[in-house]
Amino acid sequence: MSVIEAGFPVSSKGEFESVRQIARAGLSAQVCGLSRIVKKDAQACIDAEVGLVHVFTPTSDIQIAHTIKKSHDEIVAEAVETVEFVKESGRTCLFSAMDATRTSPEFLKRIFKAVEAVGCDIINIPDTVGVAVPSTFYGFVKEICDHVDMVVDVHCHNDFGLAVANSLAAVEAGAREVQVCVNGLGERAGNANLAETVMGLHAIYGAKTSIKTQYLVETSKLVERLTEVRIPITAPIVGENAFSHESGIHSHGVIEDSKTFEPGIMTPEMVGHKRRIVLGKHTGRHAVKKVLEEAGYKPAEDQLQDILDRIKDLGDKGKQITDADLQAIAEAVMGEVAKGSQAMVLKEVSVMTGNIITPTATVKALVRGKEKVLANTGVGPVDAAVNAVQGLLDSDTSIHLSDFRIEAISGGSDALAEVIIGVEDDRGRKVSARSAREDIVMASVEALVSAINRLILLEESRR
Repeated sequence: MSVIEAGFPVSSKGEFESVRQIARAGLSAQVCGLSRIVKKDAQACIDAEVGLVHVFTPTSDIQIAHTIKKSHDEIVAEAVETVEFVKESGRTCLFSAMDATRTSPEFLKRIFKAVEAVGCDIINIPDTVGVAVPSTFYGFVKEICDHVDMVVDVHCHNDFGLAVANSLAAVEAGAREVQVCVNGLGERAGNANLAETVMGLHAIYGAKTSIKTQYLVETSKLVERLTEVRIPITAPIVGENAFSHESGIHSHGVIEDSKTFEPGIMTPEMVGHKRRIVLGKHTGRHAVKKVLEEAGYKPAEDQLQDILDRIKDLGDKGKQITDADLQAIAEAVMGEVAKGSQAMVLKEVSVMTGNIITPTATVKALVRGKEKVLANTGVGPVDAAVNAVQGLLDSDTSIHLSDFRIEAISGGSDALAEVIIGVEDDRGRKVSARSAREDIVMASVEALVSAINRLILLEESRR
């Protein structure tokens, strides 16, 4: 049975109305309302039209002493009275002994048997402050399962990061319901995570639930957007990196067979995710080639190596390469004239600039096989570098800029910049080229050199 705990109807008019609207929504899941061991609370749940009433009370000595301040006899009597009231209304009843893992086993068994005697349907064992560990929680839950004839439910908190592990241990011990939250949201460190618990049950234990797992990622992202509580990229199942691979050996293995570096019993498709090859400093040639081919690029081996080198250079600087980055890099590299037919081969670029220094650029390049070095100035470092490159050309080669654009591919001060440059010769022929780097000056020079080479090659082909 799937249950959605919609809220605590008696707590406020707004909460009451919210619970009632959810109860009236016609959901296939049973809608549940919370109630203390107080008839007024239970009546509010009934008035809100829920199908299941969750009755709860503190049972540990520390919570009793500092919250309800009642004797064990009083607590049992009021719990029984409230459960009877719920059952008389025709509703399903779930009873929780709050802080069960710090409650004496004798009192816990006593109160569970008392509510069972008046028709309670389900009992809940909450690890309210998250102090249970899987090995002892297994024995704790099994002892209760052996003691009662009701469905046993568990509610685990994540104070020590064990909520999911404890929930799975409880199922092993005989529990048949587990309370979970989307993205693990809840008091303090939260509750057992829905996606992690469900996929643990489905993929590891081979258990069945009514959860449609293909919507886990979509649901998680919806809750993230509505609550503004971010999902860590390393979150299991639903995190951005859950099925991502960067390391060369990992990527290579996954491309050949996903089971090499993924569980196999759980695929991204099962949870509504996608497998991604992440590009960075650990990326290998095999992965880069695969990603490029999927994007429609088929680089030559020397171009592939150049693209890989640029990716690793960006990765060394701590930058994660996006799809847009890769596209810009690939188009810049693959758009270059083949090395053997380049009239100009760039060797080195250096720039000086400042508030009292005229921007000056020095460019070293092989021009038709002869090394040349030239310094030039400009209104800024990019202009100075472009002027220096143009100055390296032979006097009989007349080329001028017809277009110059700079676009940031991604946000941030270290954004990858894509530079598109168009050049034109004295016959009116135009070509364009592009480059993409974090360094705008270097990207501008590379794009200009590539455009110049294309135009010179075009002229030589005509001859």
